[in-house]
Amino acid sequence: MGSDMGVIVDRDGRGERPSDAPEVSADTRPVARLRRALAAAWPALAGYAAVRAIGLVTLAVWGDARDARFGRLIGIRADAGWYLAIAEHGYDRAESLQSNMAFFPLYPLLVRFAEPLSPLQYRNTAIVLAWLASLAAAWGLFAIGNHLHDRRTGILLAVLWGLLPHAIVESMAYTESLFTALAAWSLYAVLTGRWLTAGTLCLLAGATRPTATSLIPVVGLAALIALVRRRGTWRPALALFLAPLGWLGYVAWVGWRTGRVDGWFQIQTQGWRSTFDGGAGTLEYTGMTLDQPVKLQWYLIVAVLAASLILLALSIVDRQPWPLLAYSAMMLVTTIGASGYFNSKARFLLPAFALLLPVARGLAAAATARLMIILVGMTAFSAYFGGYLLLVWEYSP
Repeated sequence: MGSDMGVIVDRDGRGERPSDAPEVSADTRPVARLRRALAAAWPALAGYAAVRAIGLVTLAVWGDARDARFGRLIGIRADAGWYLAIAEHGYDRAESLQSNMAFFPLYPLLVRFAEPLSPLQYRNTAIVLAWLASLAAAWGLFAIGNHLHDRRTGILLAVLWGLLPHAIVESMAYTESLFTALAAWSLYAVLTGRWLTAGTLCLLAGATRPTATSLIPVVGLAALIALVRRRGTWRPALALFLAPLGWLGYVAWVGWRTGRVDGWFQIQTQGWRSTFDGGAGTLEYTGMTLDQPVKLQWYLIVAVLAASLILLALSIVDRQPWPLLAYSAMMLVTTIGASGYFNSKARFLLPAFALLLPVARGLAAAATARLMIILVGMTAFSAYFGGYLLLVWEYSP
């Protein structure tokens, strides 16, 4: 997709137009670029949509057998219910420390603004927006895989993201899909030297999830490096300025609303019992999981954490571009290093999509028959485990 977009990126991240690139009129170029990009990406979008549809159909059939309504399962379960309440009624005033101000605002604001424009109620509007965001994320993953390697790798990267054990969350009224879409396209913009796009999308990601702290330093450092090397260029400088504004703006607003500079952190720590302990809590729960019989979810979390560390090592060996390595590493640090909510740590790693690049590259080299057998098996397990998370597991996925 990098070549389709008509830009060559050198090692410094500077975008240059090829000398032999044909001139395109300003009013037709964006349409032509979008058409070329969609023509390249459609197998990734179709493949991603297909595997997620299988997971959703499995959930619906299984849920019907248990008299569980499909819309309620994916629309108001756990965090989804909090986001829906914010969209409908707004934020509280921290009457209790377990305040809904722990949840960042972009997704519920989008639901609130979109609901009057659609024939759907709040819950279904939230679900549709999450589905659209997941497709945007799959497209972003394809763009990165295609830019760094080839089209087949890009397609498989998007499909693999839809086949993760906790991929059902990508189809729920959660923020993982929206954040992944914003992070993927922001990092793609960094890799291709589109600084205004990178900074703006990073700003929006910062208003979506607190884990934008894994993205903001990457975009900021990349912009700073480009600024130093290109001297006098204002676009990286503006990206450097924009990148942290979403995250900082919301945390500052919560501080103003609660009357405490550290209001958001107090809500997280005392209300939701979530803080950074350097991984002590994760290590304790991992030891407990491996030392006694527990439910399937706990074993999968430990497996995902271990696999993520291995995939990070493989990514380093593969010499991934440093922005992707830094983003993945910081996602792992913030996930493993945070205390509380061990049952959700595998979900928290859904946006760490770059960890899947070594797997996508390996599968891209496989024969088609072997590849299909692997993907069918992964699809079956992902579909089952998605149903397990919402119908058997009692807590937040």
